[in-house]
Amino acid sequence: MKPKVYFKTFGCRTNVFDSQVMMSRLEDFEVTENEKEADIVVVNSCTVTNGADQGVRGYINAQERQGKTILLTGCGAHTKGESLFEAGKVRGVFGQSEKEKINELLRREERFYELGDLEFIDDNIVEEFVGKSRAFVKIQEGCSFRCSYCIIPHVRGDARSVDEEVILEQVRRLAANGFGEFILTGTNIGSYGQGEKRSIASLMKRMSRVRGVRRIRLGSLEPVQITGEFMEILDEPWLERHLHIALQHTSREMLKIMNRRNRFEEDLKLFHSLAEKGFALGTDFIVGHPGETQARWDEAWENLRKLPLTHIHAFTYSRRDGTPSATMKPEINGALAKARLRELTALVAEKNLAFRRTHCTDLDVLVESRGDDGLYQGYDQYFNRVVIDSDADLEGNWIRIERAEALEEANRAVV
Repeated sequence: MKPKVYFKTFGCRTNVFDSQVMMSRLEDFEVTENEKEADIVVVNSCTVTNGADQGVRGYINAQERQGKTILLTGCGAHTKGESLFEAGKVRGVFGQSEKEKINELLRREERFYELGDLEFIDDNIVEEFVGKSRAFVKIQEGCSFRCSYCIIPHVRGDARSVDEEVILEQVRRLAANGFGEFILTGTNIGSYGQGEKRSIASLMKRMSRVRGVRRIRLGSLEPVQITGEFMEILDEPWLERHLHIALQHTSREMLKIMNRRNRFEEDLKLFHSLAEKGFALGTDFIVGHPGETQARWDEAWENLRKLPLTHIHAFTYSRRDGTPSATMKPEINGALAKARLRELTALVAEKNLAFRRTHCTDLDVLVESRGDDGLYQGYDQYFNRVVIDSDADLEGNWIRIERAEALEEANRAVV
């Protein structure tokens, strides 16, 4: 019998894609979705915050106690891999560029530490996504922005794009295997084709013409990446009605401190123009970055109230060694930062509920799973969760919900 391998994926959708690449490259091993029966655990790690590092370390410690053989990859391999390897916590450490060699790496009996390089361009084609109803398509790698707080360019490298024909071939194969929703992923997807005669908008147009493609979702975009060409595709029926546009802050001075390229006045105009077209809008926001005085937070709060936000990915600042922010003063008290975070998430939750109350009809939902309570769940075109009560077998199907009830946690429908 082949040894069984379990892939534990932390962090972003790019890691989800990378894990699927590794699964598809196994020849002498069997993938299992049951962690307990695995002989080997491959940890695809995230290092964007201290909390992410702690989560990875805690998971590795738990697996070590169960006697599992552990390998570490992902962004955390570049920041914490050496210390975990030297402590004997993992048998091997390898970088993202080495993931195609996963079968060979798992066969090795000796311990190894191979980070590879940060210049590789992914040309892997994935035809299946184990345990997923939606398909993730990586279109680029790395980021050339240099935000003060961010470690990611140091662990993923500068922005570079996957060849368009490779992407389209992957979409064709996935569509032929029954996938209808495609989520474009990468470190900074809006930079796709930068410096070349390509763009994310033109790529999506070509993708939409592939038979079987029903909906295209996007990861995070920067405000400066919402170009005139991108605005021209906003009415296309295949484009999700939700956009995630990373602001990171709404105080003028804080944006400068964080070395951001966006400015709130332009951001506000952009968000309102998109909201007028019926889009749900999400953003990233860092609370408690050094320099976030009470006056700057008060300014940010008033600006946040003006934004037509429906979704938020907010977190307290996490110091990353080697970044400019790591030496900045004054530092913000952790309890204060958490209090501000609670205010922010509560505000956006109110905005989301108000949005769902006015957007609860004619919802197109891809049903992803069925819970222990017997209710199905999926996400609509606005990236809002919908729970569904039905006697039919809906898992994996697309359904049109004529009307849903907007509850605090999610929309609910009976079909």
